[in-house]
Amino acid sequence: MITIISATNRQDSMTLKMAGIYLNIFSDKSQNVNLLSLEDKNVCERGNDLLSIEEKYLIPAEKFVFIVPEYNGSFPGILKVMMDNSDIKKCWWHKKATITGLADGRAGNLRGLDHLTGILHYLKVNVMYNKLHFSRINEEMDKDGILLKAATARVINEQIDQFIKY
Repeated sequence: MITIISATNRQDSMTLKMAGIYLNIFSDKSQNVNLLSLEDKNVCERGNDLLSIEEKYLIPAEKFVFIVPEYNGSFPGILKVMMDNSDIKKCWWHKKATITGLADGRAGNLRGLDHLTGILHYLKVNVMYNKLHFSRINEEMDKDGILLKAATARVINEQIDQFIKY
């Protein structure tokens, strides 16, 4: 199973819209895939929300796709809190991941992807080399989550195809 993680709890985010695009592409390729949105989830403690997330999305997953917005030169704290409060060995050890960064600015969350990669390596997650970073996300996708550029769809499809084989 593949779990796509929309790595923000911000309502109506471009991150969740991009995660939906990934979900549709993976589903078209007949992959067993689920989408985890952190909206309205309490992951700040090992309570019912986090335990449910672990059982449904994290423990059964063999691979993860992180869709990660830029927050202050890194990634959202809600993702780190979820990771910190999860059962690290069951949820993360010896699994695979790919990462896509989003930003309204120029670097496409390049620093955040590097930061998250380091943390994932510490958690014994193998991170695929092809990490995408989309700058000026509002020029790549409209407010309804529709990709605006054929080149964007092409690189996402290439990343997904590589990740399926990974």
